[in-house]
Amino acid sequence: MSSFLVEGKAKLSGSISVTGNKNEALPLIAAALLCSEEVELENVPEIGDVRKMLKIASVLGAQVGTLENNKVTIKAATLKDSNLPVDLSTAIRASVLFASSLLVRTGRAVITEPGGDLIGRRRLDTHFLVFKALGARLEVQHTLSSDITRETTFILEAPEGGLKGADIYLDEASVTATENALIAAAGAKGTTVIANAASEPHVQGLCKFLQSMGVQIEGVGSNILTVHGVTSFCSSKHRTGADYIEAGSFIGLAAATGSSLTITDIDPSVMRMVLFQFERIGVNVIMDRKKKSLHVPQNQHLTIRKDLGGAIPHIEDSPWPGFPSDLMSILLVTAIQSEGTCLIHEKMFESRLFFVDKLISMGASIVLCDPHRAVIVGKTQLYGATFSSPDIRAGMALLIAAMAADGKSLIHNIEQIDRGYQQIDTRLNALGAKIKRID
Repeated sequence: MSSFLVEGKAKLSGSISVTGNKNEALPLIAAALLCSEEVELENVPEIGDVRKMLKIASVLGAQVGTLENNKVTIKAATLKDSNLPVDLSTAIRASVLFASSLLVRTGRAVITEPGGDLIGRRRLDTHFLVFKALGARLEVQHTLSSDITRETTFILEAPEGGLKGADIYLDEASVTATENALIAAAGAKGTTVIANAASEPHVQGLCKFLQSMGVQIEGVGSNILTVHGVTSFCSSKHRTGADYIEAGSFIGLAAATGSSLTITDIDPSVMRMVLFQFERIGVNVIMDRKKKSLHVPQNQHLTIRKDLGGAIPHIEDSPWPGFPSDLMSILLVTAIQSEGTCLIHEKMFESRLFFVDKLISMGASIVLCDPHRAVIVGKTQLYGATFSSPDIRAGMALLIAAMAADGKSLIHNIEQIDRGYQQIDTRLNALGAKIKRID
């Protein structure tokens, strides 16, 4: 495993461009297997999770070009396997998205429990409710491996004649389940209505990609999607949208370190709630809509804004267009450097806040009330420490803490950070950071 040796208190200055949205790129790769013609994806982040998804597509039989200059081509003229490779699929949560494209193309999908971030329970029930509604049969097999752990395999079989359109209500507005429903419905016969659908920007990006391949979709951006399935898909070129999670990460980084930073290539239309919540903890961000950029001025005096009557602000995540769960770790670590008290309420994942013990060891004043809530009392001086990155977003939050801390920090398991942030050490060092990668 690799590590980062980080020297704190380094001021950043300059401009940094956000990459393509990781959470859009992953379903795009799975959806590309619907088409027997070549598709080209642009603005694809060159990160660990994307490489794993491309490798899975290749193992399944697709011709996958080299991911270079944030572009990649995929041609799935034939698929040679309906079984997801266990070693790869258990390493990434988004592997479950191949179930829908495999059902459409081969009539069968054999998947195992997907991997990914350990941030709490992430149920698969909604995915299988979707496939059953479209006519697929599900068989669940449990086996004991050689090390006495239980492995679960899910075997999905499409009905004779293929999937059939249906009226589907998702029992939760799951992003990944909505994406699986969209991909499956695109190749199902007839019309599918998906109610209580997630509407995040990356879901909208997947809709646009499917539309470019000839699928008619109504209600894009809403929580009711109507998909008119097709029997063949045309060649397409699609540009992945800007990663607003990365943009928010850079806002938090600049504010926590007192740096002057300009963030470019953003999508201003998806930043409103991100900017609103950062404003509540005192971060001033200047947006230039024409240039599609944000500027965070240096040495801001951060103060948490109290609610009316002097009440402690309650900052929470929620489905789009609310504040994204993926930025809660970033906002939390930024709040440590802001004077005042706030309550962070992570409603979606019960283990996302467990990384705060590492911040407490660095000197942060945090009370972890329960798995979902933490009270932050700032401003606190942080000190360098040694710790391990537990997941992508917590890893980035800990990197920010290390850069704001007094002294040096050693961060292990940085593969987690590399899964979601492209060459983050190289890009930040170009702005003045002092991060050394140790292999």
